[in-house]
Amino acid sequence: MAGLLACPECRLGLEAVDRALRCDRGHNFDIAKQGYVSLLTGASTKMTGDTAAMLDARAAFQGEGHFAPIADAVAAAVGPVDDRSASLLEIGAGTGYYLAAALDAAPEARGVAVDVAKPAARRCARAHPRAAAVLADAWRGLPVRDGVLAGVLSVFAPRNPAEVARVLDADGRFVVAAPTARHLGELIDPLGMVTVDPDKDRRITEAMSGLFEPVERVAVEYPMKLDRAAVAQVVGMGPSAHHAENARDPRLTALPEQVEVTASVTVSTYRPRR
Repeated sequence: MAGLLACPECRLGLEAVDRALRCDRGHNFDIAKQGYVSLLTGASTKMTGDTAAMLDARAAFQGEGHFAPIADAVAAAVGPVDDRSASLLEIGAGTGYYLAAALDAAPEARGVAVDVAKPAARRCARAHPRAAAVLADAWRGLPVRDGVLAGVLSVFAPRNPAEVARVLDADGRFVVAAPTARHLGELIDPLGMVTVDPDKDRRITEAMSGLFEPVERVAVEYPMKLDRAAVAQVVGMGPSAHHAENARDPRLTALPEQVEVTASVTVSTYRPRR
């Protein structure tokens, strides 16, 4: 996997040496005992990553299969990956759930999970046997060589289109999954959750123009029957967790034992402009 990565200091390629990655100029990056490598250098990043508690909530919710249709749609959007050397990368990978689904659908591919939060990097290191975990800030630049990736995923995560265009090969695909204004709509008012910007889709389209051309857009919308524990996980795993007082919020206990909640996501696929 080291052959995909670039030194964040000088952009030269990295090679695995013992328990570290090293470039020809001598920059050295140790592989942590938890299995990830930190390629985050310089001043502290301004990006706010997920906490361990948020990731625990997300892993529990994903583990129940509530977002499996979204994961399946993302994996399908990547398309067939037949090249044994093909590689996929997920930005803001979190638990590595969506990258793992894409790798399961492409048995010969390898994966790289990139996240800015150490708890996420630790978890991603265990997400899939063919995936490596990298601690990095995608907005500073992906620590990846030019044109080496067959696919890049961004699922409920920030994007850096210019960097994605740089690291994708000419036939690569950029898969972006973003919530619509209907996503989790039944919970927003009762629980005071953060709403989705109704202009989000237009902003994504504008950010892609000039670098990418659209290939396909798929709407994934379905009802989920969630008990209170699952609802608490939804609150705890996303941006609303930064605003929630605690998981025992009386607004949670006021809900029925089971709530039908809408999952609504648009999965958009792009390819680099030729």
